[in-house]
Amino acid sequence: MPDHIKFILRHAFYGFLIACTFTGMVLYFNIANIWHLVTHTTEGPIALAVFVILCTITFGSVQIGMQIMTMGEEDDDADGGKRDDLPVLDDMTALNQVPIPIHADDRR
Repeated sequence: MPDHIKFILRHAFYGFLIACTFTGMVLYFNIANIWHLVTHTTEGPIALAVFVILCTITFGSVQIGMQIMTMGEEDDDADGGKRDDLPVLDDMTALNQVPIPIHADDRR
């Protein structure tokens, strides 16, 4: 299996572990009365499965993205880019532009 696929699957699994921990904490502390929903309704296991799957997608994506963004090398070389000042036009006639008078009715 290619290394990049192993990398993505490994960090997606870490996201799954974080999602399971988060779901367990939500159930343990009974946030938004989720524990009652899961244990006292017939749709509770489906709600729990959906909650775990959506949290896995969220935390797995964050974990993969965070690891990919921290993979880069530091590039602090001072030799890149042009460092000249930007030209600033103070006079409107420099581009052959003339202001056009606009008359507005005072209807307020």
